[in-house]
Amino acid sequence: MTSQHAPGASRPGASRRGFVRTALGAGTAGALALGTARPAHGAPTPAAPAPATGGIPFHGVHQAGLTNPPPGYGTFLALDVRAPDRAGLEALLRTLTGRARFLTAGGTPPDLGPAAAPADSGTLGPVLPTDDLTVTLAVGASLFDDRYGLAAARPRHLGPMRDFPGDGLRPAECHGDLLLQVCATSRDTVQHALRDLLRSTGIALRPRWQLDGYQNRARPSGAARNLLGFKDGIENPDTGSARQMDELVWVGASSGEPGWAVGGSYQVVRAIRTLVGPWDEVALQQQERMIGRRKSDGAPLGRTKETEAPDFGTDPDGAVIALDAHIRLANPRTDATRSSRILRRAFNYDRGLDEQGQPELGLAFCCYQQDLSRQFEAVQTRLAGEPMARFLRPTGGGYFYVLPGVLDEADWLGRGLLAAV
Repeated sequence: MTSQHAPGASRPGASRRGFVRTALGAGTAGALALGTARPAHGAPTPAAPAPATGGIPFHGVHQAGLTNPPPGYGTFLALDVRAPDRAGLEALLRTLTGRARFLTAGGTPPDLGPAAAPADSGTLGPVLPTDDLTVTLAVGASLFDDRYGLAAARPRHLGPMRDFPGDGLRPAECHGDLLLQVCATSRDTVQHALRDLLRSTGIALRPRWQLDGYQNRARPSGAARNLLGFKDGIENPDTGSARQMDELVWVGASSGEPGWAVGGSYQVVRAIRTLVGPWDEVALQQQERMIGRRKSDGAPLGRTKETEAPDFGTDPDGAVIALDAHIRLANPRTDATRSSRILRRAFNYDRGLDEQGQPELGLAFCCYQQDLSRQFEAVQTRLAGEPMARFLRPTGGGYFYVLPGVLDEADWLGRGLLAAV
């Protein structure tokens, strides 16, 4: 991971030239960088990708983009920070905050006149829609090396993503200093936001890897289907329950984490290639046995509705739902595994054809939790060797820590982190 250069802060409506001037005033130089599961509200009855609501608030104790219903499109972009020093890192974080605040609120970009480059790309027209845009920023373990003096503030469980059995991780597609998660109802809104954010931050950032995802519409209703043809994301903690979110997702004051990290969450992103050719040749009965659900309506085997919980207690020997079925391993529904539940937000991806001319399709898996070892890694360990694993090839991703939210116009992402050491 490398470092060098960063720009500065903003308020809604301010031009990018203002950001660069702020950065220069902070002692840095700036230029250019590159560019589901669904949470349930109340009862776990997932729906199609949510229609736009008119805007998701940017300010709050927690960042947006975790508990709101996922819209149709999402991109995960990992970046390496190239800011030369601590002042440059602060300027970079202020810039990202200011631009995210403006973009998620929507509105009219400033008119800089015909003699200047436009303040906005113009791809969304003269007035920016909100389009349920969320921009979520997380930090990776490599940001806590010796470049910025942050080692003592590293979250306790944050490190490189583990290489699990069956993984085929590509080093170039793993880890990163920062992770930008950008989601919106329309693909062009996601693309516009990424282009804006990365134009604004200049050479302070270098792209590492990018994963673009989309959500299928519900067919015919309920949860959307993944690339295996099964309904996905039926089970998730209730994002409308503050108690469940505090127990499973948000890091609290008694967690043993650094004080600045309270209100944040651990994030896992995994690019999981789906071997659709071999899967499509498997008999339906075997597909359903591996998953533990009916393909037609998503109901657990032995049940009649997708939202009904499987009753493992009355099926201890796996006569109805096999002991190694995916839904049984992922969530055994025991007192001992209740605290290992994760909040999933996943998308499908399509990367075209690989070098052999085969479709490179897969799952852009994302989840949030309080504790990586107690939650994601515990679930992943239970899934090791499941029958479905031979059709899945994880190729990249990483572990990150979602920063606490931005409270008001004067606040910025990472302020507490930089003040902590």
